[in-house]
Amino acid sequence: MKVGIVGAGRVGAACALSLVTRGSAREIVIVDRTQARARAVVADLRYGAPLCPVVALSDGDYAELAGADLVMLTSGVNEKSGGATDRGDPEGRLRLLDTNAGIYRDIVPKVVAAAPGAVLLVVTDPPDPLADLARRLAGHDRVLSTGTLLDSLRFRVHLAARLGVDPASVEAQVVGEHGTSEVLLWSSARMGGVPVTEALMHDVRSAIEREVRYANITIIEGNEASQFGIGIVAARIAEAVLRDERAVLPIGAYNAGYGVTLSLPGVVGREGVSRILQPAMSDEERRSLAQSAEVLRQALQRITS
Repeated sequence: MKVGIVGAGRVGAACALSLVTRGSAREIVIVDRTQARARAVVADLRYGAPLCPVVALSDGDYAELAGADLVMLTSGVNEKSGGATDRGDPEGRLRLLDTNAGIYRDIVPKVVAAAPGAVLLVVTDPPDPLADLARRLAGHDRVLSTGTLLDSLRFRVHLAARLGVDPASVEAQVVGEHGTSEVLLWSSARMGGVPVTEALMHDVRSAIEREVRYANITIIEGNEASQFGIGIVAARIAEAVLRDERAVLPIGAYNAGYGVTLSLPGVVGREGVSRILQPAMSDEERRSLAQSAEVLRQALQRITS
C-alpha cells in the first residue's frame, strides 16, 4: 500500500506524520517543489519511524509516485498566507481558490501521468472546488476532498465538551462545503441515542456553531496554521481507501444531483466514494445544504469559465 504526498509544507508534513504513526501505509513518498524540504521532512520522520509500524519513507520527483494507490494533494497557499482569517469574510477559504487553482493546474497532470490508477485526495483549501478542478484535470472520478470529516469531528468535540461526555459518545455530522456555508445537522445529532437538541439551549447551539465554523481561524491565531487535525483526518481517509473498508465517512465527493463536490456521508473504499447516502435533515437544513451547494457552484464557475 503506497501513498504519495505532494507538498511538504505544514499540512503535508502533518499528513505524513499521521500516516507513519498510525501505520496507514507500507510506503510513503513525499514530493515538493523544494526538494530539500521534502528530503528534510523524510529524514526527520525516518528517525522516529523505528518506534512505529514498518514503513518505507522516501522523497523524490513526480516519477516516484508510480504505483501509488492514493496521492494526497496538499500544495498551495494556506489561510494565513492567503489572507483567509477574517471571521467576517463570507468567502472564508474560498479566498484562496484562484491562487491554488493555478497550482493544481500545474501539479495534477504530473501526478496523473505518474500514477494514473491512484485515488486523489484533495487536502488543500478550499478542497471542494479544487477537487472538482482536479477531477476535470485527471479525467476520472477517483477524486475526493477531505470535506467535512474534520468539521464533523470538531462538532462532536465541542458538543461533548458542553454535554460533559466523551466525544466518542456523540454522533454528529457537518455536511456541504468545508467552509463558511457548511451545515451542522443538529436535527440528527445524538448522545447515546438521545437527541442533543433536548439538552442544549439555543444560545449554546449558536456558540458551538461559531466554534466549529471558525475553528481553523482560532487555531491559526495561536499557531500560524491548522495542520494536525487535518493530518489525522487525511490518514484516516487513506486507510479507508487503501484497505477498501467501505467505511461511511462525511467527506467530499462529486454529487451529480448538486453538480459539484460537497460532503455527505459516503461509502469509502478502493475506488473512492462508491455510494453517497442522504441523511435525515430538517427542512431548514435541507435549504441550507442547497445554499451551500450554490456557493460551491459559483466558486467552481469562477475557475472553469
